[in-house]
Amino acid sequence: MVHALEQEDLFAGRCILVNGPVIVGAGPSGLAVGAGLKQQGVPFVILDRANCIASLWQNRTYDRLKLHLPRQFCELPYFPFPPNFPEYPTKYQFISYLESYAKNFEISPRFNESVHSAKYDETCGLWRVKTVCGNGSIIEYICRWLVVATGENAEKVVPEFEGLEEFDGHVMHACDYKTGEVYQGKNVLVVGCGNSGMEVSLDLCHHNACPSMVVRSSVHVLPREILGKSTFELGVSMMKWLSIDVVDKILLVAARLLLGNIEKYGLKRPSIGPLQLKNTQGKTPVLDIGALQKIKSGEIKIVPGIKKFSQGKVEFVNGQILHIDSVILATGYCSNVPSWLKESDFFSREGFPKNPFPNGWKGKAGLYAVGFTRRGLSGASLDAVKVSQDIGKIWKEEIKQKNQSVVAVACHRRSKSHF
Repeated sequence: MVHALEQEDLFAGRCILVNGPVIVGAGPSGLAVGAGLKQQGVPFVILDRANCIASLWQNRTYDRLKLHLPRQFCELPYFPFPPNFPEYPTKYQFISYLESYAKNFEISPRFNESVHSAKYDETCGLWRVKTVCGNGSIIEYICRWLVVATGENAEKVVPEFEGLEEFDGHVMHACDYKTGEVYQGKNVLVVGCGNSGMEVSLDLCHHNACPSMVVRSSVHVLPREILGKSTFELGVSMMKWLSIDVVDKILLVAARLLLGNIEKYGLKRPSIGPLQLKNTQGKTPVLDIGALQKIKSGEIKIVPGIKKFSQGKVEFVNGQILHIDSVILATGYCSNVPSWLKESDFFSREGFPKNPFPNGWKGKAGLYAVGFTRRGLSGASLDAVKVSQDIGKIWKEEIKQKNQSVVAVACHRRSKSHF
């Protein structure tokens, strides 16, 4: 399909002129931008390859998932969570909130449209966004502004492992994992020790499975709460008065007091503090909700890096061999922007703005990005407000200039009629 499209005439398929921005992605970031534009009366179109809003949340998360941060850090602009929601809303509560959000602002994305390419046409000064619909038809949108809101987690990352094709057990990515119920009594290898790996392992324990978690590199594990307060909230509060180095040291001391020495269980901490690591490399610390206790009790076994797979077993780099029934790859996600955005000044090959702090939300020629500054939902909301306000300001100025031009022409014609 892609090859065929590249051979097509530029104007093949339907062509739609959008009197406003095209927003790619109907997740929290895209919805937040749409809400901001609605507030200002700016027309827009939201495109999404899935058949629903927030498809990552609806289709690629496990059943027990809850928001990692308190709800006040996860709200989208202009529309708070219902007051009866708990401190850490469930996946289903968050999806319900997003659906209410879209309904409240009358946002109706165009679903089942996958963006094949988006290119700025310097000749006419407009963006050309070509999509492929679910039925195979092609649509090209012509617009002044393009908002990339597909997020940091658009595609799953599946590393290559020697011998994995010979392994005769079940293999899946964590995005397809729903519940550990089907793994009862099974030996499951969880590859990855981030928040997903930890929580999948914990869920497997709750369903009487026997998980072993691969910890290949260092990882920061912090308590979700310190003295009844969200660790994230405390970190944000301290950052107003203290340097990031000092805040990191305080958080690590608190983690040591509350969680103990995690290194003796095979969890080595990075040399860089958790907040610095998040800012510089985008690696989020694990906020523990119970997995660490299972590690300490031996219910979750920690294993080193993988050397190779074979039938019914895996060999690790230290020579240890483990018999396993299934493999769950909690190996993360990546952006898919480079596959369709024909632009290299703003986004890197990895799909992130090249200079994400502090201006990662605005590029050149009417290009914007939301949800790429590695600050979660709260960062995406801040980006969305800036983007919608920036576009709204330009749009209103241009409308004002057009109206003035129309008035001037009308006055000129009336004055000529007197002669």
